[in-house]
Amino acid sequence: MRAVLLVNPKATTTSERARDVLVRALRSEVNLSVRYTRQRGHATTLAREAAEEGVDVVVTLGGDGTVNEVVNGLMSATTVGGAEPTADRLPALATVPGGSTNVFARALGLPREWPEGASMILEALRLGRHRTIGLGRADDRYFTFCAGFGLDASVIHRVEEARRRGRVPSPSLYFRAFTAQFLLGNERRRPAIQLERPGEATEDELATIIVQNTAPWTYVGEREVNPNPGASFDLGLDVMALRQLGVVSTTRTVTQFFSTTADPRGRRVLRLHDVAEFTLVASRPQAFQLDGDYLGEREKVRFTSVPAALRVIC
Repeated sequence: MRAVLLVNPKATTTSERARDVLVRALRSEVNLSVRYTRQRGHATTLAREAAEEGVDVVVTLGGDGTVNEVVNGLMSATTVGGAEPTADRLPALATVPGGSTNVFARALGLPREWPEGASMILEALRLGRHRTIGLGRADDRYFTFCAGFGLDASVIHRVEEARRRGRVPSPSLYFRAFTAQFLLGNERRRPAIQLERPGEATEDELATIIVQNTAPWTYVGEREVNPNPGASFDLGLDVMALRQLGVVSTTRTVTQFFSTTADPRGRRVLRLHDVAEFTLVASRPQAFQLDGDYLGEREKVRFTSVPAALRVIC
């Protein structure tokens, strides 16, 4: 079995020694080559090249941003004979958690820490164990677990700016970024987003949108955060939108995200489950994120569900 390990050398929870241990362990199971990312977007190129070389497995060591780039590289590859990429024609994806949160890996049932995650992947490789999952697509870019349009993407933007100034990502940093954006941003004052679906009435005056391809949406330490607890890799996309961002109503809804029993609802909450496609249109530019990476501002994004898109080792 041929495999390529794509390493983000800036991954926050692994060291050079840890990478060496992982490489030796993988080489005991597969014919392995190792390639390192050099800049943002490089993992997409490396993954596309690996798929077009016909490798059997692409292994990532990095966080959710690295996984997203690799998935986009795989899904944009030209497979043997020029056929459209499908799960059975593409390399399987194995994700060793190496970031600070590792939402995608943990949503697949992998342990949070990389040594335990690597051990589980090695066992799956030995046993030939895998599953096929669906992906989301926003315009021409794929995502694995979530997208955001509005408030949550603005919060991610604030956090990324803080990290560039040397701050370490932590729950308290996200909380401060959320509080600042909630109090100072435009989302509260003028809801600007419309949600359009084929054959359905338009939902307008929405303040912020969370899109999920699986649950949970993210983690705070060991705790799951679940705006759309019914979301699944095996179904279409789930959507939660807030019509207004009042202090009391938003606090109540966000509190429900952390509950193991509550399903966030209310007069100011729009919920859609297992949706095949929809389009978000905004009257002014909105912050936009995929899989926890801020991608700038958009006024329109078309979302589609891509079922049974990719095989994953887990």
